[in-house]
Amino acid sequence: MKRSDIALTLAGVLAATMVSACSPSAEDTVLLPVKNDPSISFRIWFKVGSQNDPVGKEGLAQLTASMLTDASTTNNSYEEILDKLYPLAANYDAATSVEMTVASGRTHRDNVLEFYPLFMDALLRPAFREEDLERIRSQMLNYLENSLRYASDEDLGKAVLYNDIFAGTPYGHLTAGTVKGIRSITIDDIRSFYQQHFTRENFVIGLAGSYDDNLLEMIRGDLASLPEGHGLQIDKPKPAPIDGMQVTIVEKDAPATAISMGFPIDIVRGSREWYALAVANSWLGEHRNSSSHLYQVIREERGLNYGDYSYIENFPEGSRRQMPPQNVSRRQQIFEIWIRPVPHEVRHFAIRAALREFRMLVENGMTGEDFELTRNFLSKYVLHYAPTTMERLGYALDDRFYGVQGSHLELFRKMMGEVTLEDVNSAIRKYWQYGNMQIAIITKDAEGMKEMLVSDVESPITYSSPKAASVLEEDKEIIRFPLDIKAENVKIVEVGGLFEE
Repeated sequence: MKRSDIALTLAGVLAATMVSACSPSAEDTVLLPVKNDPSISFRIWFKVGSQNDPVGKEGLAQLTASMLTDASTTNNSYEEILDKLYPLAANYDAATSVEMTVASGRTHRDNVLEFYPLFMDALLRPAFREEDLERIRSQMLNYLENSLRYASDEDLGKAVLYNDIFAGTPYGHLTAGTVKGIRSITIDDIRSFYQQHFTRENFVIGLAGSYDDNLLEMIRGDLASLPEGHGLQIDKPKPAPIDGMQVTIVEKDAPATAISMGFPIDIVRGSREWYALAVANSWLGEHRNSSSHLYQVIREERGLNYGDYSYIENFPEGSRRQMPPQNVSRRQQIFEIWIRPVPHEVRHFAIRAALREFRMLVENGMTGEDFELTRNFLSKYVLHYAPTTMERLGYALDDRFYGVQGSHLELFRKMMGEVTLEDVNSAIRKYWQYGNMQIAIITKDAEGMKEMLVSDVESPITYSSPKAASVLEEDKEIIRFPLDIKAENVKIVEVGGLFEE
């Protein structure tokens, strides 16, 4: 099919049928036609991620993806690509997570003939030039050595937590890799990784908006020129069991203390149990939501920080996101509680407050009133998860990853009308536990923090403004809530040595 033939079909509003969920026409395709959307969205999912990084080359998956979409092709230099994309008001990029790499782009349908060749060149004809490698390598090293260590204690805590939980597994390093790994990667490593994993049998096409069937056939035909092969399949990770409360304290001259804690859970979206657990999680700590319980206890009633949240799925860049991300799917999830930075003088109290609330939920379950309020809230809140066609396409690809029949977003709303209080409390009992947890703390005076934790000394608190009598009465229990943290289970690390290898 010639590109000139496509121009005739994309000249106006196309006669694509509007659908409410993904409608796969083939095993390698996820389609979301939206005739009233004047744009066309592309997401090409390659079944490769940081779990495929060779030992000693951590970061290779992300670096390879960046060398496709943030670098030169054989037809255009990087600067020429930027110049050609600018008048189109379009761009493309690639995002790598532990199990997915998704190259995505979006353009107005009137510009698709100019945009599409640039996008395909990136995937099919990468130049793999040394100058691009050095530029991207420098960016990745700057992220690891400077931005992550010193610019965001919240992201730093999450990174330490995930590395600790998944140590010794293919998930056990950051997607961005390690300093040593990034420094060791060569152009030959990138070429080899591309040939092995960015292959014609290892991708799924995601296409949405007012596209034409001829465009879909062109994509299929062009991607057929990728290298042959299925890529390397990696077994689902098996993180080591957590025995008791395991704590990593990162010594850093930080202005406040950031805290993350969690443990692995063997459940992924799509099952009735997952949606039941989502109700409990939303009540406990819905991301960026002031009605959730941890938020009320720690921020609203006591004013200790900006927010307190919990998760049953991977939620990267939580400090910058309002809604859950797409295309970070993984077969092994963790339950996570995120305590945004608190003043150092209340760090011990804040850990106790969060763990006490979680323990009470695990032991007692949700009440009928809280259950009804939360599921009614979620049935409407989920409508905000994917307001754009591009985001809905992302969810449709995730549906393929998890094997969800139909649409996760629609199933979510449906399940809010079907799950019962007993379903929720049964899921809590099955998947959540108290006592075996990994905790990451970013703070100064790490030795002082360790001493407070292992001695279980009381953590009294004072406030700058009056508090309700009920809050002060509850504080009497929080300040002496037992954490049962053993000295041998606490390690202290210097921030400057993180993510080296």
